Amino acid sequence: MTEGLQRLVLTFKPEELIVHALYRTDEGPNPGTKARRREVSGLAREGLREALRAFEGDVEVVGTSGYTTREDILLATTSPSEAKLVKAELKGGTRVARREQG
Repeated sequence: MTEGLQRLVLTFKPEELIVHALYRTDEGPNPGTKARRREVSGLAREGLREALRAFEGDVEVVGTSGYTTREDILLATTSPSEAKLVKAELKGGTRVARREQG
């Protein structure tokens, strides 16, 4: 049984998209099966849909680095109540630590 998507990292390269999906499951290792490919692609699709919905609301820039080659960290939430919670946690400096514990 899959417990859900925990992390989705997208890397864009010429003519390809590399997706790193981190999720937990109770099912045994079997990296070459069609079922596993369907499971992870479904999780990735749903994660991308959720991310797009979150970007329709307020987006906070919570980390930046670089000058001409930049890497910025964006935080978008899917509900107004979660947005208030995140903003409060960001002020207290606890959001990054809590997210990494999962």
